[in-house]
Amino acid sequence: MNWVRTSLLMAGLTALFVGCGYLVGGEGGMLIALALAGFGNVFAYWNADKIVLRMYGAREVDRTSAPDLVRLVEQLAQRAELPMPKVYIIEQDQPNAFATGRNPDNAAVAATTGLLRMLSHEEIAGVMAHELAHVKNRDTLIMTITATLAGAISALANIAMFAQLFGGNRNSPLGFVGVILVMILGPIAAMLVQMAISRTREYGADKMGAEICGQPLWLASALEKMQNAAARTDMDTAEKNPATAQMFIVNPLHANAIDGLFSTHPKTEERIRRLRALAGEARPWG
Repeated sequence: MNWVRTSLLMAGLTALFVGCGYLVGGEGGMLIALALAGFGNVFAYWNADKIVLRMYGAREVDRTSAPDLVRLVEQLAQRAELPMPKVYIIEQDQPNAFATGRNPDNAAVAATTGLLRMLSHEEIAGVMAHELAHVKNRDTLIMTITATLAGAISALANIAMFAQLFGGNRNSPLGFVGVILVMILGPIAAMLVQMAISRTREYGADKMGAEICGQPLWLASALEKMQNAAARTDMDTAEKNPATAQMFIVNPLHANAIDGLFSTHPKTEERIRRLRALAGEARPWG
């Protein structure tokens, strides 16, 4: 059911992008939007993982430089029947983690130094199992495509704004009204669809991650600690690039009021409640 819902949301996001292109430039704008979507997705498919790892200054580790983490990921990957992903560490105090890569054969998982320092071995296992669930479900590719389309819609909104500033756009079928719709409503609609896709995939990764490590409460305990710590600890790179927040297991944003616009994660309380229910220990938050 998650896959059906995600497919429908992605189709809606693509249609929204093409519709924005039509409102900005008529049939020609629609064709340009299609071409941009195709080029952007091809580029993201091959390069997005490298870009985001470089953005966060992630360094690849192995059995020599981080033996405990690499061995743990290897064991979990075997349980999940996945190829061994590359493992990275990010020098950040905030406890967090993400997965990236276009498919299971080209995947990577990354954990912050704050996570490795703050969580127990069992809790780290729960987090890494969650990230491997994203890999197994191919969520990393889905998130890359949705982020690319959402970014392209924002770019179209900027084009519409500049076109209006420099004499208007005669190709827009609704004229000034169409341009205004794209400028204001396009990015908001894209953001809402992106949020819906991300939240759907997070619940699925929590459930599968619990199955991979065999202990739902490990992940539940990790989420509680990470959420409390993330609320007190900045992650500057994420604050400067808020669209990447959807990649992390808990929302890394909190410093600015505008961060609420990028709340792509479901409520941590609800995630923990579901995990506890899986373990037969459902109880109120706190």
